[in-house]
Amino acid sequence: MINPSLYQINTRVWLNRLSQKFGRRATLDDIPDPELDQIVHWGFDWVYFLGVWQTGIMARDISRANPDVRKEAIELFDDEFQEDYICGSCFAVTGYHIHENLGDNAAMLRLRDRLHQRGLKLMLDFVPNHTAPDHPWVQTNPDFYVHGTQADLEREPQNYIRIELPTGSQIFAHGRDPYFPGWSDTLQLNYGNPKLQEGMLAELFNIAHLCDGVRCDMAMLILPDIFEQTWGIPVQPFWPNAISQIKQQHPDLIFMAEVYWDLEWELQQRGFNYTYDKRLYDRLHQQQAVPVRENLYAGLDFQSKLARFMENHDEPRANADFPLRVHEAAAILAYFTPGLHFFHQGQLQGWSKKISMHLCYAPEEATVPHIERFYHQLLDSLALDIFHEGNWQLLECVTAWKGNSTWNNFIAFSWEGKDERLLLIIVNYASDRGQCYVQLPFESLRGETYRLQDLMSDISYDRLGDNLVSRGLYLDLPAWGYHVFDVN
Repeated sequence: MINPSLYQINTRVWLNRLSQKFGRRATLDDIPDPELDQIVHWGFDWVYFLGVWQTGIMARDISRANPDVRKEAIELFDDEFQEDYICGSCFAVTGYHIHENLGDNAAMLRLRDRLHQRGLKLMLDFVPNHTAPDHPWVQTNPDFYVHGTQADLEREPQNYIRIELPTGSQIFAHGRDPYFPGWSDTLQLNYGNPKLQEGMLAELFNIAHLCDGVRCDMAMLILPDIFEQTWGIPVQPFWPNAISQIKQQHPDLIFMAEVYWDLEWELQQRGFNYTYDKRLYDRLHQQQAVPVRENLYAGLDFQSKLARFMENHDEPRANADFPLRVHEAAAILAYFTPGLHFFHQGQLQGWSKKISMHLCYAPEEATVPHIERFYHQLLDSLALDIFHEGNWQLLECVTAWKGNSTWNNFIAFSWEGKDERLLLIIVNYASDRGQCYVQLPFESLRGETYRLQDLMSDISYDRLGDNLVSRGLYLDLPAWGYHVFDVN
């Protein structure tokens, strides 16, 4: 599928809600068929089940003792907070097999089969940079980890920990990136050890047997330059060899990278099918059109491999983070551009409470009707074949009259279908009303009258094709106004 749509589910929270509903522990087998049918009805191609792997007691206890995690949980639940709501980060993995509270690998395979019956594909996590501190390798293969000295521990206690082993205590480094303190519930894997790379490749094979795609957490951290910059340890590249070997046995498996620091292209070149587009997300937050438009100047070979999102488990809820009109305008720009369209559970309903990855429970939230209506219209439009088969191009906007600079706040692009169907998407991404002409380089429009029907509203206009080509499409839009025109 070209330009697919992905729906992310917080698996632990979802199954705990089902458990409360059923009055017993719910597993993957208990996910109701109507819930899966609803995902199909919304038009998604992929379902990403976040946080399904086995975690341990040590990371859980570290999370419960963390004052920041505890404060966030208490504020989220208020008087209803309970200790067992904090179950530890789902990225502090002790083993790549389904968590015992969720079922087992066979249950995941049955869920995958149910998804396949509905035309849906399954994505799961891979956490390459670190493990939980009570992962079996800590005891059996301590050389798989980055170690420190007593001086390191005294100088940077936030980045190192002493752990007792059968051979005596050793100091391990916490997993981290170069710019922030270590994640205290993890230990850093050492990619300078070829045996560790072999072990992680074997884990990837274990995951590949269960799903159709892998979302790789903080994938850039194990790039040779980044790893050596962080740890001073030279390493051989992991991703090209690992992805190549996996695809020899699973040629259709999709790899998606969580990546930052402008390293998207590098990871695409190393074999990733999709990479996070955090740059577009950040530019949408700036609420200025020019940086967003600059993001869309990139070549289609790059853009078509970007995962566009408005929120995910790491980011604030879009409904809480963007003002309403900005939210809608930003979503139009994020999701009608090429690439993978990444949606987060609760986003379609306008939920506003961000759930920490250390929690297995979440408070109930009411649906926000106008946001739900907006996203259903958006998803209905995205289901059109033109977004999966058509050609995308950025369009030029010019001034409506001399001295009017508001044209520079407009972003416009088109999708042209094989059957000569044409969609025009125009957004005034600014806090002021604006006017412009959108240049339409489509000579085939000449000689006919066209109706421009907005797929996101009841608005329609009739325009002469000759005028559209010779002068352009005139628009006068309010702050954060937009159109998704189907040109007939």
